[in-house]
Amino acid sequence: MPAPALFDASADTYDHDPHHLVIARLLVAGLQQAPEPDLVVDVATGTGFAAIAALETLAPRRVLAIDISPRMIEKAAAKTGRVEWRVAPAVPLDLPDGAADVVLCASALHLIGASALPEWRRVLRPGGQVAFSIPVAADFHPSPELAASLPTDLAVPADEAGAERIARAAGFESVRVTTTASPRRSFLVFAEVPA
Repeated sequence: MPAPALFDASADTYDHDPHHLVIARLLVAGLQQAPEPDLVVDVATGTGFAAIAALETLAPRRVLAIDISPRMIEKAAAKTGRVEWRVAPAVPLDLPDGAADVVLCASALHLIGASALPEWRRVLRPGGQVAFSIPVAADFHPSPELAASLPTDLAVPADEAGAERIARAAGFESVRVTTTASPRRSFLVFAEVPA
């Protein structure tokens, strides 16, 4: 995974890219609505778009949002104090088994790697939901610096079937995949832990 400094450097302009807000809102809106989840976890929250969308849409008892970038968390925390913001790695998550109802990861799985998926499954309760996005391979053109730091255990998928395989390989079921068209193409993946 890229170093925190890389994300710290982009924190001040992160919100200028409308892609992040659009993806976060679509991920939350695409969940199978469960009334008032106990815990929603937003992994690699950036400046908090998905965490805030979950807070506003799902009415959870608690939202925990983590990111390895202290500057991203600082920017996110300035938006609301109703989320538990934490500087922490995406893997492992400092949560007990089966603690979460929902795990979100907007626009970051390709930066974290495949090891995130079994960790999400571990912290989700039976029947818990995951929603993540990942770029479309044909549209993903990282800078040389970013490309050098990407995980090698996860390929950016070329099609919806490839995005679905990512979730199924980690043991998730009821997998649904859609493709966004704007502002950049991404796959939105929704899945559940077996009940």
